[in-house]
Amino acid sequence: MKQLLLSTLFSLLLTALSAQQNPNYEFRGVWVATVENIDWPSKKGLSVEEQKAEYIRMLEMHQRNGMNVIVFQVRPAADAFYPSQYEPWSEYLTGVQGQPPSPYYDPLAFMIEETHKRGMEFHAWLNPYRAVFNINKSKIAPSHITKVHPEWFVDYGDKRYFDPGVPEARAHVNRVVKDLVSRYDLDGIHMDDYFYPYRIAGKEFPDAKSFAAYGKGMNKDDWRRSNCDTIIKQLYETIKQTNARVKFGISPFGVWRNLDQDPKGSATKAGQTNYDDLYADILLWLEKGWMDYVVPQLYWERGFKVADYDVLLEWWNKHTYGKHLYIGQGIYRAGTSPAWKSLDQLPEQIRLLRNYNTTQGSVYFSSKSFVKNPNGWNDSLRNNYYAIPALVPTMPWLDDLKPAPPSARKRDTDQYTLIYDGKEPIKQYVLLSDKGVKGGNPVIVQWIMQTGKTDIQVSHHRQNGHTLFVAAVDKNNNMSNLIELN
Repeated sequence: MKQLLLSTLFSLLLTALSAQQNPNYEFRGVWVATVENIDWPSKKGLSVEEQKAEYIRMLEMHQRNGMNVIVFQVRPAADAFYPSQYEPWSEYLTGVQGQPPSPYYDPLAFMIEETHKRGMEFHAWLNPYRAVFNINKSKIAPSHITKVHPEWFVDYGDKRYFDPGVPEARAHVNRVVKDLVSRYDLDGIHMDDYFYPYRIAGKEFPDAKSFAAYGKGMNKDDWRRSNCDTIIKQLYETIKQTNARVKFGISPFGVWRNLDQDPKGSATKAGQTNYDDLYADILLWLEKGWMDYVVPQLYWERGFKVADYDVLLEWWNKHTYGKHLYIGQGIYRAGTSPAWKSLDQLPEQIRLLRNYNTTQGSVYFSSKSFVKNPNGWNDSLRNNYYAIPALVPTMPWLDDLKPAPPSARKRDTDQYTLIYDGKEPIKQYVLLSDKGVKGGNPVIVQWIMQTGKTDIQVSHHRQNGHTLFVAAVDKNNNMSNLIELN
């Protein structure tokens, strides 16, 4: 048994509640990019202990900021941050592609364990089709898939890509995802915006050979979209057949189509779009139910004429098709322009998205942007917007069964023993309070990261006659009925 001191300050609670009611469920994620060592590890070839220490420091920073999801890039360029039978160790981990860490450890297993310890979800982020980040600089291992099956790949700009029109290429990506979901305790699989790559002016994507072989008389644009449709459907089915609990999410470019291209499009003037340039028909995938959540990358400021944050936020909220919508927030842009030098830019975006019942949270790009507390936004999240803990939103189409509530045995005035005897496993308890809540549900004031017999002390929350409650939370974030602490 562990004695837990529940010490959330009521001043923070009151501040957050007075600014805007915090939800008990909100997706608060951070992208952790590994390509080119953007976020982790800070450079190639760090020792194992340095890698672990960096990851824990990063986790603790995001935990202090109120985050509850890590979206980690496990496969930056057809290479792996885990032992894989299909792809070599990443050069961004050890410095040499194909070389395992020494002394040996499984970085992915380690990161998942540390993330879960802190009550946070871990979503494995993959680039679907990027195979070599820079063909002029990257040193490719003999075991890399581009060496084994060069016929599956094309070069475009300075990068090498799987050709989405080659069925064997799609099958390979599907095998990689199935392997991940089979072997690791993942909460989600996450794809980013690189389907067909962003267009390079004056250069056509070199897929004439695969189009001739597999186009079957289709228009090339329609054929390219059908290739992306096919792999998304395949991946969704593979994930759910392997582990139905694992979520499948996609983070597309922020504009599906412009209004002048399609009456269903947004009132934007984007130079490239998902549908016409990346061949990613996100709306179709949502409508067909081939994904559980979407995270459009809305990295523009409010009032931006080409792609206004407010306009796009409203548009995406009208096109969720019952799936979860989280907003990709461009915190990396802090200080880059007058709009992003404004201390209010990000807080205003958070306040605005919380006005929509169909928006369930945010994901921030990227982790390293938080290190220097840009515009004081760490403080804003920690002390205001994310001061009250939140669980990751549930997905009723996956699981909507509540776990049994715990029992609470009073030991002293402010001391209780929690016991869970339910049949279904749980991942944590939560403490809730009705302080400052008028006519609504009590709000979570503390995660309790134990699941068995646990002693808790609630004196720091026992003020002014408000009521405290406890509940059990299962792995799918369903909360039990509340038990009052008398």
